[in-house]
Amino acid sequence: MAHQHDHTQIDFAEWLPMLEQEAELFAPVYRQAAGWLREWKPEPELIADVGSGPGVISCLLADAFPQARVVAVDGSAPLLEAARSRAAEHGIADRFSTLEAELADGISNLEYPADLVWSSRTLHHVGDQRAALTEFARRLAPGGALALLEGGLPSRYLPRDIGIGRPGLQSRIDAVQEEWFAKMRAELPGAVEETEDWPALLTAAGLRHTATRTFLLDLPAPVSDEVRAFVATTLTHRREGLADGLDADDLATLDRLLDPDDKASVHHRPDVFVLAAQTVYVGVKPA
Repeated sequence: MAHQHDHTQIDFAEWLPMLEQEAELFAPVYRQAAGWLREWKPEPELIADVGSGPGVISCLLADAFPQARVVAVDGSAPLLEAARSRAAEHGIADRFSTLEAELADGISNLEYPADLVWSSRTLHHVGDQRAALTEFARRLAPGGALALLEGGLPSRYLPRDIGIGRPGLQSRIDAVQEEWFAKMRAELPGAVEETEDWPALLTAAGLRHTATRTFLLDLPAPVSDEVRAFVATTLTHRREGLADGLDADDLATLDRLLDPDDKASVHHRPDVFVLAAQTVYVGVKPA
């Protein structure tokens, strides 16, 4: 799937390594969420992971619900190919399939209604989010549940004052990211401005908002090499995508943070951590 929008262009296939790296690091959060979802759907027959990307979460859902068939839905053929390879590696290929389709209407092509629809940080890439939620709800089986992961809090990787550059670097990056996000949303095909009241939107789609829960990923310093690599990848992505919105001093600080030969970089400094909060909203279709 690729959105062609000038400075907000996204080619998710190019993001494959980063998407896999991030999802694998956040696996504890997704496992907790899957366990929590058992309260509403203890034994789903069909799970649809809408906006599955490379299938990391799809495979985790298959592990959490060993009797379920899982369909990974995404608009990117390379990402779905990665998902199928991952499913084969996990020994679940016999109950795992993929569906290449744009997210706004792809779920319409499911063979039969899903008992559980999972959509993680995907809906905000659809112009008309309300219409997409309505379609998700339509393709749920009676009594089925929609788990929507959107929002939460900006992740943190470094203290406010890191000893180089001006304090508060991540807060300034977040502000520029918010501006980029607003522009990306505005340039989506069929974009509709929507108040992000997810419980109200689930209700408007005909679902009963059942619960909201935020899951925490807390990886304190000192971190593993794997976590350092993730932080370096994320900051590199921010440096490349948001350079026009950051001043020269902050760009210079980011360059030092990303230089493997600089002892102040995230590759060496002892104060690197990961603290992230992700929120899941659950809506249930009346039986």
